Amino acid sequence: MKKLTALFLAGAMVIGLCACGSTSEDAAAETVAVEEVAEIAEEATLTDSTVEETENVDFSGVKAGFIFLHDENSTYDLNFINGAKEACDALGIEYVLKTNIPEGQECYDAACELADAGCNFVFADSFGHEDYMIEAAKEFPEVQFCHATGTKAHTEGLANYHNAFASIYEGRYLAGIAAGMKINEMIANGDITEDQAKIGYIGAYTYAEVISGYTSFFLGARSVCPSATMEVTFTGSWYDETAEKEAANNLIADGCILISQHADSMGAPTACETANVPDVSYNGSTASACPNTFIVSSRINWAPYFVYALTQTAEGEAIDTDWTGNIASESVALTELGSAAAAGTAEAIEAARAELEAGTLHVFDTATFTVDGETLTSYMADVDTDAEFTGDHEVIVDGYFDESGENFRSAPYFDLKIDGITLLDTAF
Repeated sequence: MKKLTALFLAGAMVIGLCACGSTSEDAAAETVAVEEVAEIAEEATLTDSTVEETENVDFSGVKAGFIFLHDENSTYDLNFINGAKEACDALGIEYVLKTNIPEGQECYDAACELADAGCNFVFADSFGHEDYMIEAAKEFPEVQFCHATGTKAHTEGLANYHNAFASIYEGRYLAGIAAGMKINEMIANGDITEDQAKIGYIGAYTYAEVISGYTSFFLGARSVCPSATMEVTFTGSWYDETAEKEAANNLIADGCILISQHADSMGAPTACETANVPDVSYNGSTASACPNTFIVSSRINWAPYFVYALTQTAEGEAIDTDWTGNIASESVALTELGSAAAAGTAEAIEAARAELEAGTLHVFDTATFTVDGETLTSYMADVDTDAEFTGDHEVIVDGYFDESGENFRSAPYFDLKIDGITLLDTAF
């Protein structure tokens, strides 16, 4: 198994947004023999030590099933698909993939089909899958059900239902530093003035996950370019290439000089390449399709979680109710820098990464932002997500917003609108 090359993964990774085509037939279960797994990535995302820790574990009794909202054409789902394949390949586990499973009753049906087919580990990757996974978990108490981006495991109290996420806001903060370095270069070259340092950002929905993402990206940019501002627009879809491209073009027409996104298609990156506007993409490198404008991309590396959860399943041990990976556990990663990155970007990112790992830098340090002109000293976040969206946990700890705190849920709950960011559309 190849070792992870520090924080930066190969720019030619298959997880890039230039995914292979797929058909509606992918919605059917695809059983994949380990020896037939295609090459997932040019650089592996599991370290030797992670795999070595499982050498004495018997995985012969484990069969894994995976449910994905879309297929390989979605960068978000492709990132999960690659992590699932890599983990199961490394452990020698038979697995079943179900793609194009909507956030509806189809998810419950797919989960039950996987359990009936002998899968004792079932995972789903989209927020809207959660209620249906919980329903299936209640029906199959002997099967471990795991879910990414969900919020209810810590309140449901089911021994076989678990949520998982990672501190991707740290990766987005580092990607924001790359954006800020590029803007500084543009200012120094006379391409723009300081007051024109306006970033455009395309979000899918106004969920806390998206808010946490664009805010951390902005704070990273502003940490090196204090004059930066940002406009955010929303598409109302995780994957809509037409809407994402239109959103990027509208932001560019409105004076945004750099674009980033929390949406899953090639729409925004290709619009940036056509307009020659620098771009920070999401979940994989766009270097091959956008050689002139790609700067960097951040993503969650799901392989370590899958190895952990599958190992716990094999040994009959409890899986964390809320598991949160981070940079130190190699669950948050950046791609290799693209040709559009400014000089000195790698060094700036590495310095900030070291501080994040050491705990001397906090992304949501309340000294670095204000809300309605005020510095936060207290904030009750809706961690338990009741129907009234009532704040239930104090999350300002030691001067920073404690996103994915040790005693809270794994999914993001940062939902503040900070100064310097303008929301153009909050209909979603």
